Amino acid sequence: MPGAVKPRGTAAELDRLRPVPPLAPPAVSPRLRVVIDLRESEQLTIDFREAAVQSPWLRSDDGLLGASRWERAAKRLLDVVISTLAIALLFPMVVTTALMVALSSPGPVFYTSDRVGWRGRRFRFLKFRTMCRDAEAQRRELHERNEVPDGVVFKIRRDPRITRVGRVLRKLSLDELPQLLHVLSGKMSLVGPRPPLPEEVAAYGAWEAQRLLVKPGLTCLWQVSGRSDLDFHTWVRMDIEYIRDWSLWLDLKLLARTVPAVLSGHGAY
Repeated sequence: MPGAVKPRGTAAELDRLRPVPPLAPPAVSPRLRVVIDLRESEQLTIDFREAAVQSPWLRSDDGLLGASRWERAAKRLLDVVISTLAIALLFPMVVTTALMVALSSPGPVFYTSDRVGWRGRRFRFLKFRTMCRDAEAQRRELHERNEVPDGVVFKIRRDPRITRVGRVLRKLSLDELPQLLHVLSGKMSLVGPRPPLPEEVAAYGAWEAQRLLVKPGLTCLWQVSGRSDLDFHTWVRMDIEYIRDWSLWLDLKLLARTVPAVLSGHGAY
């Protein structure tokens, strides 16, 4: 260009005068995304301001979250068919268990409480009573004896509140039989994270809350891998891994593994 003034200096000096392009924003791991449907009337809030260093984190297309319509329908069909057959075949055992609970100690046959299900929705949870009538009142006195690390879940290996019949029911998981009705009604699934208490969910962080993105289940990965012998962090990690790696074949395998796990009684208390 005529009349243009050429800059003077060495090549290195000229390079230093050139404008520096802005730095590209740091790459964000796609695993730091959790799906929340804000159109739901009952919303589950996950706060991403919390530390996001724990893993695994879920993506919207992972496993059960990204399952197709027919895959979800197949999982629901599996729930309905197996829960219906189980209720019919185990009905004599249900009646016998109810009589054992009623005759062994004073109090109601069933224990009911609020539990947190899919996307934070509460529902009334039903199981056979395995503890004495004033178990909730005694829990405050026994709080310091909690054997589950982190203090989110309350478990004692030799809980003095459990009745003699209740100890047998827990060992064989017979106290969980009424939950087949929750599976049939659609509040629970045969396989999925176990439904937590509201006070447990109140202590959740963003990472733990991921387990509420699917329906709770009657059995799960950690139920067949050690049950109460595992710590709470391991429970959550296994639940998230189940959601991420979900398939119908995985559900069938976990259901098959549940039978020997129940019969062994390992980690049940």
